[in-house]
Order: sequence, then C-alpha cells, then structure tokens
Amino acid sequence: MNLEEIKQFLNDNKDNPEVKTYLDELAKPTKEGVEGYLKTYEGQKVMQPHLDKHFTKGLETWKQNNLEKLIDEEVQKRNPQKTPEQIELEKLRKEIEDERKSRTRQELVNKALKVAKEKNLPDGVIDFFIADDEENTLKNLETLEKVYSEAVQKAVDSKFKEHGRDIDQGRGSSNTGSIDIDSLASEASIRK
Repeated sequence: MNLEEIKQFLNDNKDNPEVKTYLDELAKPTKEGVEGYLKTYEGQKVMQPHLDKHFTKGLETWKQNNLEKLIDEEVQKRNPQKTPEQIELEKLRKEIEDERKSRTRQELVNKALKVAKEKNLPDGVIDFFIADDEENTLKNLETLEKVYSEAVQKAVDSKFKEHGRDIDQGRGSSNTGSIDIDSLASEASIRK
C-alpha cells in the first residue's frame, strides 16, 4: 500500500469509529511537538500575547500589593519626620556653612589677586585657579606663573626669530630730545 491508497482508505472510512479514534490520536499534539513549534517564529507570535497578558496581570497585582509600601518607605527614608525646629536648625546650619564658604572663597580670591599682582600674572583668570584652601590656591598660581612665563618667553623668542634682535629706530635723526612740529607738518602737508 502506498500513501495515496492510505489517504483514500482513511477518507472513505472517516465515519468509522475506529478510524476516527485513530485519527484523533494522530492529531493530538505531543510535548516535544508543541515545544518545537513554540520555538519557531509562528509559535512565538501565537504565545506572545498570552505571555504579555499574564505578565501584565502579575505586574498589576504586585503594584497593588507592594508598590505603595515601597514608595512610603523611600519617602520616609529621604524625609524622616522632623520637628519644625529641627528643619529650621538644618536650614540655619546650611546658611552658616554657605556664608563661611563664601567668606573663605573671597579671602582666597583676595590673596590670589595679591600674589598675581606681585608676580605680574593676568588677574582676569584668577577665579579658575582658586581651590578649597590657601595652600592649593598658591600651588595653582605657581603653576599658572610657570606656564604663563613660558608662554610669554616663547612669544618673545618667536618675535625675535621672526624680526631679528635689531630694533628699528625709525626715519628720523638720532636727536629724539626735541621734535620740530613745523617741519613735520610741512613734510606731511600736501599743499605747498
């Protein structure tokens, strides 16, 4: 018997109870068959909505049972119950600390400006070199002085290399003590 004959026999005897029972057994899915199908793209498309629905339901249940408690605990941790006096005291402490930091910073700025003036450093960039204490601020200024001096020296050397070391005295005579304005005006005058 070949496959076509078997199909024909099953089709002709489909109303026979024995054939029906046999076909129902063949149509029954196996565990391996279902797992294999679910690993395919089509199987995942079938199962994903059911998994999402189940997950959403579980998440909603968890939120109802646990989320409010977790939020309350976190709020308590971040904002423990304090008396108005404690809150005011913390506020005053913070203001005093901020004032102290501001005063210290101003003292450091003044000291840095004084040192910058003594060392002929540009004072427009001093704010960038202020540290948390005087020692570090002075170290920063020393670094600035070193880098600034090196940059100035490089620029001077570059100019000397470019133009040479001779300084041009100009067109006039070597007598720079007195200048005759009339002669300068007559040289510059277009009308004669």
